[in-house]
This record gives sequence, structure tokens and C-alpha cells, in this order.
Amino acid sequence: MTRPLLAAALLLAVAAGIWLLRSALLRWRDLRAAQTYELAAEQRPLLLRVGGAMVCGMCATALAVVLVLGGRGARSVPEARAEAATGTAAAERSAQPNAAPPAPPSPPPSHSAQPVATPFREVGQPAGGELREGAVAGPDGRPRTVRVWLPAQYKEDPNARFPVIVLHAGGARTTADAELPDVFDGVASAVKLGRSRPFVVVVPQSPTGTAKPCDLVAAAPQAVADDTALRTAVGAAFRTLPPGPGDWGTLGIEDGAPCAVAAGLARPDLYGAAAAVSGRYDAAALAQTGADAPGTATARLLLAAAKADTAGLDSARRLQTALRAGRGRAAQAEVRVSDIVQDYTPERIRLRLVRVAVQYLAESLTKQPR
Repeated sequence: MTRPLLAAALLLAVAAGIWLLRSALLRWRDLRAAQTYELAAEQRPLLLRVGGAMVCGMCATALAVVLVLGGRGARSVPEARAEAATGTAAAERSAQPNAAPPAPPSPPPSHSAQPVATPFREVGQPAGGELREGAVAGPDGRPRTVRVWLPAQYKEDPNARFPVIVLHAGGARTTADAELPDVFDGVASAVKLGRSRPFVVVVPQSPTGTAKPCDLVAAAPQAVADDTALRTAVGAAFRTLPPGPGDWGTLGIEDGAPCAVAAGLARPDLYGAAAAVSGRYDAAALAQTGADAPGTATARLLLAAAKADTAGLDSARRLQTALRAGRGRAAQAEVRVSDIVQDYTPERIRLRLVRVAVQYLAESLTKQPR
């Protein structure tokens, strides 16, 4: 082989080796990112690229030796071929699943990584269950309070997994149970009367920035306090069923009701149903939220108010009408209005309304695919 051809082959081998090394580095970074978010990733492409880069390096070395020795071309060619054959064998060995790749260093296997559980401490035992509290990073990176209510049935079967209700607060930087301490009584009552299966209730701290964050959430549902980090933390710490329309619902009471409606309209692929109690709604904003919802899932909503709550029922019916007349996914939403509850005290009315809402969520979720 003439010197120009040897030089061209050397340049080609060097270029191919550089490209393979760069591709291996990018693949390594992808594997590191996958590990961070607990995603599965295939390592074989990385191993093949590293092995290929080794072959190119060996070929380039052999060609360089031939060029340097110049006058010994007849002897160098067999040597180069031997080097290439050796490199090919090394690449085949490196492509095997059990081979350890050389530099760049192999990333830790993402398949075996486990999420770090957020510690939740017990803070009470309302309604015969257990209330725990922990801190989970919010979308802005700052920690926020998350409370989780475990029903009495949670301790009875250590292997059982439970569906979830996400309970939204209406005030800024607070949790719904702090606003309405008796809310868990309504949930437990529905189970005790046989109207619902037991739920784990997740109560995230509401967003800040305004006295009534749910007024903004109606127009910007991405501001709902239930996000991926929260769902991951809850799933790692408690025996909950995976997020999905067959096992997760959302609930809002009074000022928190618009948050539940916005979450249900924006994410019907996550929430199989949403229930809102005694709320006041921005019908136009929520109809737009429903129209902008991605995917093909149908939103299912219950808007409940006491029989004597004329303003609440009027607001619920206006929202129902706006959704039916809306565009896209909004017009396909299934919306029910409940106006049957009446009792002799506001506390009794609220307990019965929550019980109705939980019963609706339990019935609606069982009809959803898992």
C-alpha cells in the first residue's frame, strides 16, 4: 500500500475513532440522566461504541507504525492486519453484556437504582387513621409540606395497596386539612357506610403568590401543587397504587374546589375523576383548560353543593354549561351536579358533601382502565 493511501486510511481511522468516542460520551450522559429520573436505559449501544473506538485506535496505531517504518512496507502490512484482527476480537469481547467497558467510565446500572424515600413523621390520628407529614421539593426547588392520611385499613393488611385521592387546599402555602380539620371524617364515613373502598389521601401544600391560588390554577393548571416529584415521593414511602385514571382521583373543597376541577380537566390521563365541593368557578377559564387538555381521555367531574347553597349551585351549573358548549376535550367532559345534601349544621352538611364526593370518586375510578 502506498504512503498516500496509508495516510488516508490513518485519517479515516482517527476520524471514526473520534466520532465513536463522542457518541459513546453522549450515550453515557443519557444513561446518567436516565438514572437520575429512575428510567430504564440500554447499556449495549455504549459498549459497542467504546469497542468500535478501540478498534479504530488500534488500526490507527498500526497504520502510523507502517508510515513511520516506511521502507519496511512489506513487513508492516501483515503486522497491521494482525493488529486489526486483534482489535476486532477485542471489540467482540467488549460488546458482550458482561464485559466492563474502558474509559469513559461506565455509568452505574440504572435498572437497580431505587428512589430515596422521603421521611414522613406521624402528626396525628384523625378519623381513626394516621396522618403523616414530610417535605417534598416543589417545582421551584424549595421544600413544601405534604401530608398523607392513611385509612384505618392500611395497617390491617401489610401487602395491600391503596388508591389515592389528592386533596387540594384553597389558601396560599397551606394544606386542606389545616383549613378543614374534619375533612378526613367524611372520607372515613364513606368507607364505614360501605359506599367507598379505603383511600390514601395526599394533601400537598398549595402554591404561593396569591391569597387564593386556585383562582390562578383555573387558568394555569400547571400550577397545581401535585407534580411528578410529589407522586414519586408518595409512591416510594407508602403502599399506593401507581398514578393513573383507574386508581387516582382529586378532590377540592370550597376555595380548593377550582384546583380539583382544573386538575381533572387538564389531566384526565392521570385522574380518573375529580370532585369539587361548595366551590365557585371561573367557567370561561376552566372551559379553556378543558379544551387545551392533551390526549383522548374523557374528564369526569362532580360539582357538589348543599341544597341551600344557591350561589354555589348556580356557579356549578354555569361551569357545566360552559364545558358542554366548549371546544375539543371540554365538550366531551362528563359533568354531574349534586344538589341533594341538606342538614342542620354547616359541619354536618360538609361531612355529607365530602361523603358524596368520595363515593363518586370510588364509583368512577372502578370504571376506568388500569
